[in-house]
Amino acid sequence: MKDKLRIYEIRVEGYLPDHWSEWFEGLEIRSKADGVTSLSGPLSDQAALLGVLVKIQGLNLTLISVNRYNRQESE
Repeated sequence: MKDKLRIYEIRVEGYLPDHWSEWFEGLEIRSKADGVTSLSGPLSDQAALLGVLVKIQGLNLTLISVNRYNRQESE
């Protein structure tokens, strides 16, 4: 049985510079003109997800959504 790779997409109100990616566990940061920023990519576990969410809270950003996608690792 293959392990599932968990990919997350976290959307927040506000702008985050893309060079903060390392601070956000390597998630890809995409800010849009409408003021919504998307952080997306794999996270190792729930503790890593919680760490990202705590950083978002510390920046006083409004959380819009958190989505998890399961993807089979390639053979």
